[in-house]
Amino acid sequence: MSSEPECQPDPCGTVIYVGQDKAGHWLVQDSGRKMEGRFVSRSAAMRFAEAERQIYHASLEMCVTPLVPLIPFGPVSAADHALPRAA
Repeated sequence: MSSEPECQPDPCGTVIYVGQDKAGHWLVQDSGRKMEGRFVSRSAAMRFAEAERQIYHASLEMCVTPLVPLIPFGPVSAADHALPRAA
């Protein structure tokens, strides 16, 4: 019998979700809504999600329903590009 504890995800802890949004972009999000990544492929998203899962001892879930991006991916308006200038 080993005295070392087994590393198991906390059932109430962080969950990392991997899935696509309605536009087909691959997203990785955490259950705390503090992290999001956008990827060009499923394999890239899975590599990132697995690394994050190991760091935070989280569980990993694939989503069958579309994820809603936390960060909008639409074009930025001209007003949002403008920086205030010093007088």
